[in-house]
Amino acid sequence: VQLQASGGGLVQAGGSLRLSCAASGRTFSKYVMGWFRQAPGKEREFVVAIGWIGVANYAEFVKGRFTISRDNAKNTVYLHMNSLKPEDTAVYYCAADLTYSGGRPESWAYWGQGTQVTVSS
Repeated sequence: VQLQASGGGLVQAGGSLRLSCAASGRTFSKYVMGWFRQAPGKEREFVVAIGWIGVANYAEFVKGRFTISRDNAKNTVYLHMNSLKPEDTAVYYCAADLTYSGGRPESWAYWGQGTQVTVSS
C-alpha cells in the first residue's frame, strides 16, 4: 500500500488542523492505520492508531485533543487536531500495517511521506 499524507501547515496555538492520508490499493479497509510524529532532534513517536472497524488507540498526550477517523470508501484516514500546542510541532507521518503490534515505529510496514505541522505560540 502506498500512502500520501497532506494537510500540514502553520497554525497558532489553540488552533486546529486536519491531516489526511490517502492510501492506494483495494484492501485499505483491512489495514490498521496510524499517525506518528517526529520533532527535530527527537525520535519518531506514536500518536494514534485506528483499526478497520474504527476502534482507536491514542497516545496520552493527544487524548481529548486529536481524533482519528477513516473513510474506507475513500481509502483515507484523517487526523483532526484541536487545541494545538507549540509542542505539537513536528513532521507527521501516516503508517499502515495489516496487524497492530503497538506504537513502535519499527513494527509498522508502510509509511507515507511526512507533512509538517508548525504551531506558533
